[in-house]
Amino acid sequence: MDARLLVSLSGITPRTLHRCADLAAELDRRRVPLSVLYAARTGGGPVTEWVRTRARAGDSVLLHGYDHTVTPTHRTVYLGKKAEFATLPAHEARLRLIAAKAALDNAGLSVDGFAPPRWIASQGTLQALAEHGFRLCADLGAVRDLVTGEVRRARVSEFTSQSHRTETVRCFALVLAAARAARRGGLVRLGVDATDLTRPGLRQALLDAVDVALENRAYGATYGSLRTVAA
Repeated sequence: MDARLLVSLSGITPRTLHRCADLAAELDRRRVPLSVLYAARTGGGPVTEWVRTRARAGDSVLLHGYDHTVTPTHRTVYLGKKAEFATLPAHEARLRLIAAKAALDNAGLSVDGFAPPRWIASQGTLQALAEHGFRLCADLGAVRDLVTGEVRRARVSEFTSQSHRTETVRCFALVLAAARAARRGGLVRLGVDATDLTRPGLRQALLDAVDVALENRAYGATYGSLRTVAA
């Protein structure tokens, strides 16, 4: 079975927006749509307008948390940077989702997919997502249909370290992981933070990973398309 290639982009800010647009253009040339991970507290401005434009063009938009700058009250583990929904009980997740959906409405975005910061969602978060009409949750190791209960196992491949000394190894590992996943079939999940695009080596490695997946008969898809198929 041919694999589906899912490329997600997070961390979009006014300072990195031009690099995000450049990546989107490169993917457009390859006929690979983008899945944009959007934090609800982004608010108005050029970032939100760009996300709306990409959504109208066929990209998928997933809620990527509400506010990454505030530590949740039930934080029980240290994960290196904010992992907003990693340990939340259902009642606190509900409150954040209510606020997030209000912010999305104000931004003119209709979103029913969720990708938690750091790709980690607690069981309480999954429960709250289903209660608030979300149909899909993409976590570190799987994509979960919250309506049917179907779980598609596939790990996200991304640049996890910021060390310059290991950059070559990480680039090679990303391309190799994409090739292997494409040959297996199923899902090929590539994730990139907008700050990674400031490093030419990382940007090129991501595009190389996309190209090698396409060469191994993967085809571009979005997280939203998985939801549609499952429904």
